Amino acid sequence: MNEKRRPQGRESDSRRPGRAPERPTEEVEGQLEGRNAVQEALKSGRTIDKVFIASGDTDRGLQRLAAQAKEAGAVVVSVDRRKLDAMSFTRAHQGIIALAAAHDYCTLDDILAEAAARGEAPLIVICDELSDPHNLGAILRSAECAGAHGVIIPKRRSVGLTATVAKASAGAVEYMKVARVTNISSAIAELKEKGVWVFGTAAEGSIPMYQADLTVPAAIVIGNEGDGMSQLVRKNCDVMVHIPMKGRISSLNASAAASILLYEAVRQRI
Repeated sequence: MNEKRRPQGRESDSRRPGRAPERPTEEVEGQLEGRNAVQEALKSGRTIDKVFIASGDTDRGLQRLAAQAKEAGAVVVSVDRRKLDAMSFTRAHQGIIALAAAHDYCTLDDILAEAAARGEAPLIVICDELSDPHNLGAILRSAECAGAHGVIIPKRRSVGLTATVAKASAGAVEYMKVARVTNISSAIAELKEKGVWVFGTAAEGSIPMYQADLTVPAAIVIGNEGDGMSQLVRKNCDVMVHIPMKGRISSLNASAAASILLYEAVRQRI
C-alpha cells in the first residue's frame, strides 16, 4: 500500500529552522522596542500596559528595567526570544518590547504655551510629509537637544510616532511636543497669525541661513525626502533660506538639514 506523500511545495516559515520570522508589515503606535526607548518612557511617566522580556536573559540591566516597569504598574511577561523577533518591526528589540498607551498628540497652542512657560521665543520644526521614520526620529532628537518647543507633522502622507521613530529619537519622543495637523498650510497660517515667522528651506532659498533672523518666534519647515517642500507650503513661508554648500552634492538629508538650522537658531539665541 503506497504511502500518501505530502504535497510538494514550500514549507511554512515556522517549519524552516534558522529562518528569521516574518517582519510585521505595519508598525503599531504605542509599541516600544529596545532598552533606551522603554527606559525613557518609564522616566517620562508614560503609561505602559505590558512588557515582553526575553526569557532566560540574565542581563542585570534588562532585569532592572523589567522590575521598574512592574513597579510602574505594567504586566511583565517572559517570552521566547523568537516571539520578540516576530513582534519586532525595528529588528533591534534588545530583548524587550513594551506596549504603551499611544502618544497623545498636542495642539499648536500647547506648543506655543510651552515656549511661553519657558519665557522663550517659540522655536518649532514643521515636517512637510516626511515618510522615513528614521528621519522623523532624528529630527525629534535634534529638536529636543536644541531646546525646540514642538514639532508639527501632517496626519496624511506622513509617518506617525511609531516604534522606529521612538528608537531613532533615542527617547526624545517622550519629551517633545508633537502636533499632528490636518493641513500644514493651515497650521502655518495659524502660526503666522500668532506672530511666528515661518522659514522654508530649499537649495534655491533666497538668503543663506546665516542671514535669517532666527531669534524671532520661528518655525523651520523641512520638506520631504524626495520632492522637498510642496509648492503650496513654500508659498506660505515668510522667508526661504538655504544652507550654504561647499561640496559636490547639492542637498542634505532632511534630519541633517533640520539639525543645522536648529543649531543656527541656538547659536543666534545664546
